[in-house]
Amino acid sequence: MNFSTINKILIIRLSSLGDILLTTPLIRSLKKQYPKLQIDFLVKEQYKDLLVLNPYLSNVIIYRSSKEELDNLKNILKSNDYDAVIDLHNNFRSLDIRKTLRVKSYIFRKRSLKKFLLVKFKVNLLKDAPQISVRYADSINIKLDEEGLDLFTNKASAINETNEKYICFAPGSRHFTKMWPEEYYIQLGKMLTNAGYKIVLVGGTSDAAICKHINDDIIGSINLGGKDDILQIAADIKKCKLVVCNDSGLMHIASAVKIPVVVMFGSTVKEFGFTPFRVRNLILENKLLSCRPCSHVGRANCPEGHFKCMLDITPQLAFAEIMKFID
Repeated sequence: MNFSTINKILIIRLSSLGDILLTTPLIRSLKKQYPKLQIDFLVKEQYKDLLVLNPYLSNVIIYRSSKEELDNLKNILKSNDYDAVIDLHNNFRSLDIRKTLRVKSYIFRKRSLKKFLLVKFKVNLLKDAPQISVRYADSINIKLDEEGLDLFTNKASAINETNEKYICFAPGSRHFTKMWPEEYYIQLGKMLTNAGYKIVLVGGTSDAAICKHINDDIIGSINLGGKDDILQIAADIKKCKLVVCNDSGLMHIASAVKIPVVVMFGSTVKEFGFTPFRVRNLILENKLLSCRPCSHVGRANCPEGHFKCMLDITPQLAFAEIMKFID
């Protein structure tokens, strides 16, 4: 698509953390190729910090779903006279916005049927599927630059010391089947501590308990978990040599601040497209299980009852792979 004749566009991606960060290569590439283009972004309030400092955006507009606020939002959007909408969310809420604006729309196709076939019947039609950031760009037929994700922070790290041997653990996730076991993080942390590294724990309020438990059992570790401050988490991660995490939003934060990532993949697989984007990374996964993937987003429990997708990635195996990765 040639945007040289377009003055203003609206990008819609309402949630969630990782999905929004994965739009940033598209934002940057669009602005670099069309410097005069005004790019506005519509997002839910809890995710606005991912974008507020992004220099390639003109406006970050907050989506609120109450009837009164939504009616007001629609009036504001209509008054902005957009020439086009890029809908990277593609659900009934974003459809409602598109119908309100009545301008040229470009829509991200989610490949829901192919994901369903892979999860339910293990029919893999996504074997050669590109990563989500590339697919976002393909929805408007634009070529991305060679850089990775963007996340701009104005916060100073809470880590005051200077130590090039910090390794960050981000042990949380919304879903049980995407979480490497707490006791495995503890065992790995002790091995890394004995090898001369210092463990830093990060996560939001929902991760407060697991971060505290791990911190209590790893001597000398630093617990920065328990706060829903994305820009602070990003600043703290930037102080570390490496991030060890699950397939989660914090994986994408680490990727966006250009820190190497070691990630545990359990119930999900690479084919869904949510792997670390253009950052040095190592994915640890059990490729021998016929039950993977059991979900494309994660589950509250293992449907087979054995949870081998995570339990078979032992701390000893992870430590050996991390040492090779660091070297």
